[in-house]
Amino acid sequence: MPGLQHTAIITAPPERVWAVLVDVERWPERIPTVDAVERLDGGPLAVGSRTRVRQPRLPEGVWTVTEMADGSSYTWESKSPGVTVNAAHVVEPHPEGSRLTLTVTVSGPMSGIGWLFTRSLTKRYVETEAASIKKAAEETSGTSG
Repeated sequence: MPGLQHTAIITAPPERVWAVLVDVERWPERIPTVDAVERLDGGPLAVGSRTRVRQPRLPEGVWTVTEMADGSSYTWESKSPGVTVNAAHVVEPHPEGSRLTLTVTVSGPMSGIGWLFTRSLTKRYVETEAASIKKAAEETSGTSG
């Protein structure tokens, strides 16, 4: 399965990183690679929650949470004809504060060709997402660095 993984060390407690990570409605103001987010159901992010996400140069997608370990990780997926994209978000304690790991995998009959065209863009977007979450969590916790 094609995919990638990116890890960032954040000088903020895991609870703070988690709060920024699951506050997806604020992603457009915090993450420059996200144009718009619309939650399609109410309440906190949970298994089954659906969110419409619009990003530059990518088709709009509806992401459904498939796994959730509250306070530490969630995975959501978006499906389009021939391709399923899974994105995992994991927050773990680290001696400097927290470790954020973002993983994207693609599957389906069209995943190989789709990944060929989107791999470098996806890599930049995931790196930008991690850096933006790091910045937001560190600013909020007062430990910028």
